[in-house]
Amino acid sequence: MPGYSGGVKGGPRLLPYAFVLAVALTFAAPALGASGWHPPKENPCEGPRAARLLCPNLRIGTPSEMYVSSYGGKVVLHATSNVESRGRGPMELHGQRNGPKKMKVNQRIYKKGGGHITVRTGASLHFTDVGAYFGGSYWKVHQLARFELLPVLPDGTLGEVVRTSPKLNYCLRDLDRTRPGKRSPGSAFYPGCNQDPSIMRDRLGTSVGWSDIYPADYDKQYINVTGLRGCFEFRMTVDPKHHLFESNEHDNSSHRRVRLPYTGASC
Repeated sequence: MPGYSGGVKGGPRLLPYAFVLAVALTFAAPALGASGWHPPKENPCEGPRAARLLCPNLRIGTPSEMYVSSYGGKVVLHATSNVESRGRGPMELHGQRNGPKKMKVNQRIYKKGGGHITVRTGASLHFTDVGAYFGGSYWKVHQLARFELLPVLPDGTLGEVVRTSPKLNYCLRDLDRTRPGKRSPGSAFYPGCNQDPSIMRDRLGTSVGWSDIYPADYDKQYINVTGLRGCFEFRMTVDPKHHLFESNEHDNSSHRRVRLPYTGASC
């Protein structure tokens, strides 16, 4: 069967991208919204069925490379984000056009021994403008990640969210192989995001052991911290709306505590 087959040295490897794509288009899943096709009532990556699937699991690394800058008269705190693929199989999404700058999304989950299932998700792709400096517009997953700032109260507990990042949309791609292993392909399989506004279908993904990393100085990688003082938790969450299906829905957040105004000190 075409598709994801791991990356064990000397064992089965990923089939060439062009071949996989050609077969995927030939045997495409039913169109989103087709009669009689409904989203699963339960996460297929949980329960007895999951043992037969190579389910993905997304995590996000601890906020890193933090610094402050002035932007539009405001003080903003930047941070690098690292969306990590750490499951038994890749996170693979297939978009189908349903608007001028939007696609609905199916998720493909591979089976042990070959084949796959395709499930409808609540996710969507948006054709997102990140500015000419960062390359223009890309097809990205809407609401793939969220950054939040929460005050640390005197008793050590957390208060309510006081600020959030303006950034919502991220690619899924194989950028860096951050955790090599027997299930992790030795070379990148999922490319960078598509920039063609006219395409009707798209595929995004991140292989096991790989990460999609956005540096702190990239578009909207910050939270406005103007006027804030004290100890705060800078929290990052991947798939905050739980639109995607994973083997573990409880390890999607990471955080770092910082003192504001920011000097690099923790608290």
